Amino acid sequence: MKKFAVAATFAAALMGTTAIHATELEVTHWWTSGGEAAAVAEFARAFEEAGYTWIDGAIAGGGGTARPVMISRITGGDPMGATQFNHGRQAEELVEAGLMLDLTEVAEAEGWRDFIHPTSLLDSCTLDGRIYCVPVNIHSWQWLWLSHKAFEDAGVPVPTNWDEFAAAAPALEAAGKIPLAMGNQPWQSSGAFGVLAIAIAGSEAWEAVNIDKNADVAGGEEYARVFEAAAAAREFRKNSNVQDWNQATNMVITGQAGGQIMGDWAQGEFQVAGQVAGEDYSCLPGLGVNEIISTGGDAFYFPKLNDPEKEAAQLALASLMVSPEVQVAFNLKKGSLPIRGDVDLEAANDCMKKGLEILAGGNILPDGNQTLSPDTQGQIEDLMTEFWSSDSISAEDAQRRYAAIIAQAD
Repeated sequence: MKKFAVAATFAAALMGTTAIHATELEVTHWWTSGGEAAAVAEFARAFEEAGYTWIDGAIAGGGGTARPVMISRITGGDPMGATQFNHGRQAEELVEAGLMLDLTEVAEAEGWRDFIHPTSLLDSCTLDGRIYCVPVNIHSWQWLWLSHKAFEDAGVPVPTNWDEFAAAAPALEAAGKIPLAMGNQPWQSSGAFGVLAIAIAGSEAWEAVNIDKNADVAGGEEYARVFEAAAAAREFRKNSNVQDWNQATNMVITGQAGGQIMGDWAQGEFQVAGQVAGEDYSCLPGLGVNEIISTGGDAFYFPKLNDPEKEAAQLALASLMVSPEVQVAFNLKKGSLPIRGDVDLEAANDCMKKGLEILAGGNILPDGNQTLSPDTQGQIEDLMTEFWSSDSISAEDAQRRYAAIIAQAD
């Protein structure tokens, strides 16, 4: 009986607060590009339709810029009502410090474990058997986005895999195109390397390095091929003089660049630009080599506020975020896959449908944020920033330093 009583309580909360005023919640996140803003507006719309007030706390510059601000506010006694982190261990210390709201009761009342798929998403929100966050999407890094215009201008066919892309690079350069668009944020270079690792070394080698922390594999032949491919790729992106990821995506959209290694959040930018998958651009999961979806993405945590009215609003927002209608509206605009498989995604474009098919087939891996600590991730980002920005560090030297990081990883 308790489960149904709790569910009824949350349902009542969604009807809104008193007619005198709507409870306000500040929600911090780093979704500021055109596609991201359109997606997060779906959360805000649903929350306000339920009778609450969404105070948008967008922080420009991506997660690397936003997370320290969010963490500083929470630990400094100025918490927001809800905040975005990636799936994984980024908020682990905040949870251990007792600063995050326990969502177990609402999760069990609504049966989150019955419909959130894969279960690793909810596992990433769980510490000592208690649930502290809401997974809202599945974002996979494993994509190469290709501009049809760029390849048409260069007089070569649109590639179907990484080897064909690399072979087409000289023709793109001869046509005045940048083969590979990439911004200068550290997470972009680190993410691109991770995609190359899964595509070229394979999932077993990736798991050995990122899950088992096997430094011998990180320093071995399989990863040597990855570093060689990355060294070639950094030549392709030499003249990609932009900072933000969405600026690099725009280079693909406008035909200035042939392609971009980027997560499926790039789809939101193509949609805002009015481009059609399969006509204006193509997408290659796993670089067309090893079709895998990594189950990264975003989750929302709710810092403790010691205010019963705001806590009720926090629980209502958590419930809304996983509801079928909001999951569809948000993910169609975000370009990500929903965290539940019981929703209607007939409106999905060709690229999103590819991702759904791979997910349904179970060809999935966890994201690095789910397997490596923020400290280890930071060390890898520093190394990759140096490696991708200058050919002064050889593939061999970079691999040696990478293996040393993995040997000490936690």
